[in-house]
Amino acid sequence: MIARIAAILFIYVCSCVGWVILGASVFQRSNEASTSLRENVASIWGRPQTQMAPTAFYRQLVNAPPQPDAAITASTDETADERARPRYETVPVALQQSRVNADLKLEYRRKGLVWFSTYRVDFHGTYRFENTSGEEREIHIRFQLPDGQGLYDGFSAKVNGREVGGEIANSTLSVRERVPAGAALELATGYRSQGLDSWTYSFGKGASRVNDFLLVMKTNFDDIDFPDSGLAPSARSKTGEGWELRWEYASLLSGLNAGMTMPAKLQPGELVGRITFFAPVSLMFFFFLMFILTLLKNIEIHPMNYFFLAASFFSFHLLLAYTADLIDIHLAFLISSAVSIFLVVSYLRLVVGMKFALREAGLLQFLYLVGFSYTFFLKGYSALCVTIASIVTLYIVMQLTGRIRWGELFESKRRFRAPAPPPPEGTAGRG
Repeated sequence: MIARIAAILFIYVCSCVGWVILGASVFQRSNEASTSLRENVASIWGRPQTQMAPTAFYRQLVNAPPQPDAAITASTDETADERARPRYETVPVALQQSRVNADLKLEYRRKGLVWFSTYRVDFHGTYRFENTSGEEREIHIRFQLPDGQGLYDGFSAKVNGREVGGEIANSTLSVRERVPAGAALELATGYRSQGLDSWTYSFGKGASRVNDFLLVMKTNFDDIDFPDSGLAPSARSKTGEGWELRWEYASLLSGLNAGMTMPAKLQPGELVGRITFFAPVSLMFFFFLMFILTLLKNIEIHPMNYFFLAASFFSFHLLLAYTADLIDIHLAFLISSAVSIFLVVSYLRLVVGMKFALREAGLLQFLYLVGFSYTFFLKGYSALCVTIASIVTLYIVMQLTGRIRWGELFESKRRFRAPAPPPPEGTAGRG
């Protein structure tokens, strides 16, 4: 009996080594694919987008103050008149009001074992600046697009309701408009674009003052999340297909931004790797219960039979690893489960009979291989499900074996397997 248990343990350890190798190869293949394909997807579809708030300024003519005598003597190439000549300084114009709308539509893209969270965005913004300088000014507006290599369909820019062309250089729209003293200048702009992973609205670099601000964001997905160090919405309401989120501030001074992190889809490569690394736990439960049941039912299963059972378990993860990147992960899981259970049941029906193979072995494999593995689809609940199943299993086994006298059982097995004594001397050959 001890030698039999040692042989089963040896088969179990060898199986664990195989799963470690397979799991490591799946993770490596998935990580390499993610790194190489991300840049490919970004170049085709777009990168994470950050839309900056527009800025405005005007140039004001001022006279330079006279320099000290020490500076004059140090700069012999310039005359005093040249040093005192008029110059222009840039005066920022405060953004008085912002009305921003962003409609985000999530559209997953898959490459090999990796899903990418791509999206489309329909952006519209209306901004109001005021000339509070006391005289007419030529105000310059700068509106920077999120990505210089991005695609912007239907781009438009209007100043006080009039379509303007402006100049676009380095992904920045530049507009100039003369504004009378005390008058307002309104910029309305919009576009349709696409990006990857996240969309962010930035108020500017560093801590910025935001006046009369409203951002309305709509999503077509339920699993909303916000970037690190980002502002949470001040209000939210459920819509038919997602959420409507509102960031509304009368006056705000903050260096944080508002935005949305796209929900990540279940990654086949990561999921298969985690299931593969967890396989030794499934096989441990299966071997343990098979050993207990065959002991209680007095069924003889040789360690070599355990080897083929372990190989059938391994076939589930091997098949899953190389079909998950070709077909839907749920379909690959279903096919791999069916193949593995078929191998176990069809094999044990030859070893111990169809009844035990289908009722005991098939049910145990379904619970501890298929059931345990499927808990990894339940994000955040896999560990709890496995813990509960382990406790229930322990309780059932303890109830089944509570009255067994293990010492007597092992001793009876040893006596049963003891070799027969040799025949008395001189009796060989008598018939």
